[in-house]
Amino acid sequence: MRRNILIYLPFILLLLANPFFAQDFSIKSLRVYSSIDELVFPLIDIQDETKNSITIEFDVDGRYEPNLNIVFKYCDSEWQPYDNNFLKNPGYNTAYNLWFERLPLNARGASYNYKGKFPNQAVNFPFSGKWKFFIVDSQNEEKIFGEGKFFVVNPEVGLNVTLTRSRQEGLSPDIVSLGRTFDLRTSLILPDSLFNTNLRKIEIFENRKFAYPIVINRFDNTSHKFFEWNGSNRFTFIARSIRPGNEYRRADIRDVGRFVYPNTNAQFDGIETSNMFKKLNRDWNGATLLMNYKNDNAEYLNVNFRIRPPENITSPVFLVGSFNNWIVSPKYEMFDDNGLLNLTIELKRGVYEYQYVTVDFVNGNIENIDWNILEGNFWETDNEYHIFLFYESTDFGGYDKIIGYKRIKSGDL
Repeated sequence: MRRNILIYLPFILLLLANPFFAQDFSIKSLRVYSSIDELVFPLIDIQDETKNSITIEFDVDGRYEPNLNIVFKYCDSEWQPYDNNFLKNPGYNTAYNLWFERLPLNARGASYNYKGKFPNQAVNFPFSGKWKFFIVDSQNEEKIFGEGKFFVVNPEVGLNVTLTRSRQEGLSPDIVSLGRTFDLRTSLILPDSLFNTNLRKIEIFENRKFAYPIVINRFDNTSHKFFEWNGSNRFTFIARSIRPGNEYRRADIRDVGRFVYPNTNAQFDGIETSNMFKKLNRDWNGATLLMNYKNDNAEYLNVNFRIRPPENITSPVFLVGSFNNWIVSPKYEMFDDNGLLNLTIELKRGVYEYQYVTVDFVNGNIENIDWNILEGNFWETDNEYHIFLFYESTDFGGYDKIIGYKRIKSGDL
């Protein structure tokens, strides 16, 4: 017996030291997008055959292929997964044993790529609403290495949406351009098969700002967000003072001759400044376009973003963009070097959209995010607005169901 133990001991030690078993790897460039195109909003429309799937894609940086699963969870309107066996969709909520493709040896910064299309034979999405996915250890779902969000809609109610130009009054002359706004009205007639009391709210998402929706709740009205009801089945949700902003800045770091490995600047031409009075060209509404993983040059660079803000900007400045899901996070606060703000982040070769925002720190918390003071505000900006109507279904113990959806573009005005 002792001899057998001695024979197997080196093998056991090798397994323990192997990064595959120690999970010595990282997930990079995680994205979810429509299977139509990587630049298209991640939404499945059950009634539209051209929008019936989403794609999840990411790289893995590690010596060995990890053993991972993707678990899909149905969420309430606040993105919290339901702890309800009826809504967990057992048997069809997990993609097992993900298949990875090896990257070219010259592609520094990552070793493997995963790309999967859903739904498929193993996974489906039976409920209309918000969904999240979690990349987890195949042996332990509590070990989460990445996550993302997408929508599934099965519209039962038609939405009539109008967007009109308006102006916010009372601004000082030096920032009068920030007074350009939109009013968005969403009208609907609720079918007799649905209950008026169960109609909950409208959520409006500008481009891909999942963390910052405009919410019009029928029970919490203000002067800028309110609803009208005729006492029967006609409803109108109104959002006022929506700033159109500007088109996003863009970093295109695909050119290996101009953006040299391993360290480069986001803008080859130099240091950025305020765009308050500069209208930018049309963008992709917050999307990312990455160099194909099969390309030898699909490597990761240390990309330095630099901006010299006007002297009147005294609040902390943050970098936000398609590389961090448009979330204002302390990790992306710019560092001040004698008035020149810098931040270096690791990015795969590709095209990224981004902008600079100012914030206030209140008791250590990020508040009063200003998306426009450094970027400008123009009615001509072409934004996408995704409007979702939520209804409290009484089925399966109750859940937040999306019964109406509409996409509009402000550039169509």
